[in-house]
Formats: sequence, C-alpha cells, structure tokens
Amino acid sequence: MKVGTLAVWALIDGPISFFENEKSGELGPATAQRLAQFARRVEEMGYDSIWMPGAFGRDPLILSSWLLANTSKLKIATGIVSIYTRDPIAMRAGADALNEQSGGRFILGLGVSHRETVEDRRGHEYGKPIPTMRAYLDAIAQAPYMAAAPAAPTPIVLAGLREKMIGLAGERTQGVHSYLVTPGHTAQARAILGPDKLLCVEQPMVLETDPVKARAIGRAEVEYYLSKPNYQNSWKALGFFDDDVANGGSDHFIDSIVGWGDEAALRKRIDEHLSAGATQVCIKALAPDGGTDMRLLKLLAPGA
Repeated sequence: MKVGTLAVWALIDGPISFFENEKSGELGPATAQRLAQFARRVEEMGYDSIWMPGAFGRDPLILSSWLLANTSKLKIATGIVSIYTRDPIAMRAGADALNEQSGGRFILGLGVSHRETVEDRRGHEYGKPIPTMRAYLDAIAQAPYMAAAPAAPTPIVLAGLREKMIGLAGERTQGVHSYLVTPGHTAQARAILGPDKLLCVEQPMVLETDPVKARAIGRAEVEYYLSKPNYQNSWKALGFFDDDVANGGSDHFIDSIVGWGDEAALRKRIDEHLSAGATQVCIKALAPDGGTDMRLLKLLAPGA
C-alpha cells in the first residue's frame, strides 16, 4: 500500500474530542456523528489517513468501519490495537472485512500493549513481546477467512520502538507505526526496516510559541507514558537519562518528543522525520484543553 506523507493521529473518545468549527474553546463530545464530520473534514484538507488508538473506549475496528463508510478516499489505521483484544481469527476477519468493504483503505496496526493493562485490566497473561507477536502473526496468516477477500492483502504494521520489534515488523509485515519518538529514532528504524517498508511516525504537536505554555501541554501528553517500561527503555536507548523522564520530563526531553512553535517550527519537525526516512508523519495536534486542534491541522494541511 502507498500512503501520503501527512496523516492525522486523533483521539476517538470523549468527553472532549476536537475543536468544533476550528475555533479555540468550542469543544464537544466525540459522538459518532461528530467523528464522521471530523473524518470528512480531514479528508477535505488533503490528509492521507487517520490513525486512532485502541484502549477502553470505542472499539477501533467498529469505528474504522463507520469512518470508512463516511469518507471516500481517506485511509483509516489502528495505531494501535492490542493483540490481546481479539484472537487471530477474529482480528483477521475484522481487518479483511474492513479492507474489502472500503476498497483497500484500512491499515491494521498491532501492538503488544503493556503488562499492567493486559494482566490487571484484561485478565490475560502477558507473554514475551517478540515471540508472542511472532506467534500471533503466524496465526493470522493461517486463519481461515471464507468471505469475499479484499483485492489485496490487508496491510499490517507493528507498533515498533526497539530494534527487535522493528526487525520483526520488517521481516513479517508491511512496516512500523512508532509513537513518541524523535527523528533520530526514525533514522534508526529506517536503517533496520530497509528502504521499502512503511514507517508511519506519530508526532505530537502544539501550535504555541510560548515555551512555558507549549511544554505544559506536552507534559500532559506524555505523562501517562513516563512510567511505562517499554517507553522508558526506548527513550534511554535514544540517549535520554533517568532525570529526563522524571517529574514530568525535562525541557530537553519534552522539546525532543513534542514539536511546538509556529508554522515554520512545526514544518521543520515534520521535515526532520521525512528526511530521516519516515514514509508518513501522523500529526497529533494537541489543543490546550485536551482535544485535537483543528487550527493546527488546517495550517499544516497538504491542501493548504
């Protein structure tokens, strides 16, 4: 599958989802109708794809069906759905059905999630990430699917932060979806993947030139992930220290992970990822109150 260079990474649950009418402060809940409107607006702006998370709100495959049905060109991708949410037969059935229904506009992003989420909340046993993901991919490949097949196999990408998972993605799937990384990580991932695989990089961004305000929004974005071992290990491998990820993150850390500033600064961060080998940059437009800042998306839109 070919993808465009710019996509949108968006929250799909509420109570706050995105800036309504592209005016600051006019926020509303992520109802199905509003999300359909949002997807159509993203499509009109010229973005290639919407990437969405999968956690404890809407089922991402069900919502993907809704958004695909309400658009005509936009690709929809899960970024990511945990392999512990569906067995391989159910995952393949859902993904292939979406791909066939939409004429090839669905990308299945898979990940191993976090131990505490899998064990404490879902009640499953958390396996070693690489062998567990490898076995899951084997099972998807062997899963029966007796409905009308999509014209081409459903693209699968893996949530990839460290070398082994990125290597597995390059070996067994169409590529990688990375999250909360630097352009340096993008260069490392491209070197592992080789030239032809998808490398779709999530990039949080804040349209704000005041460093205090911008970093406060950035810290709110990364706070949940600072205690997660897989993210900590990824950041340390990139050269960050314990102090960088303590107490909400150092200024250096926040500035490295979250792009902020005026249009020129935001475009510079996008270009850094693309120059480092990203196929696509998935813009997560962070609004001050927790939603998706439509002003930022409009400013950076491919059609702008």
